[in-house]
Amino acid sequence: MSDRIASVERNTLETQIKVSINLDGTGKFNCVTGVPFLDHMLEQVARHGLIDLDIHAVGDLHIDAHHTVEDLGITLGQAFEIAVGDKKGIKRYGHAYVPLDEALSRVVIDFSGRPGLEMHVPFTRASVGGFDVDLFSEFFHGFINHAKVTLHLDNLRGKNTHHQAETIFKAFGRALRMALEADERMAGQMPSTKGSL
Repeated sequence: MSDRIASVERNTLETQIKVSINLDGTGKFNCVTGVPFLDHMLEQVARHGLIDLDIHAVGDLHIDAHHTVEDLGITLGQAFEIAVGDKKGIKRYGHAYVPLDEALSRVVIDFSGRPGLEMHVPFTRASVGGFDVDLFSEFFHGFINHAKVTLHLDNLRGKNTHHQAETIFKAFGRALRMALEADERMAGQMPSTKGSL
């Protein structure tokens, strides 16, 4: 596989976002969004997915974080779609279970070319670290629609909202890492009977 990197810039009247990624990185992370708890979650994706992430976002946070979070999901999804390329030789599917104390989450992803999200996360509080947990759904919807992946997110148990969110994002990073790894037995073949994804 050639270098799997991408840089995407997205500018609207509500947000200005720049994202650079390296899917074959070491987990380097540089992120400034103005939404600290989201930054903390994205660092989990970088570290556990071994994906280099460089993110700079300026949004209308004087209103709320909605536009910034959603548009970041969109821009990150666009960057993934570019960086993954033709998908030949990748494992395509990834999954991970991640615990954190009392919380346990499962994430399953398919680089199918078809956007789909099933998110079952019964957060025990409406906000954590000043972050409205409803916005996680907006982030993941933006991501799947533009990365063109099928994504299942399940928090299987948990009482602490921070732990629930962190296990989801750590498992998301691990599932991405598995799905994007080279499959030696595929040897550059398309991982689909259709011949394209």
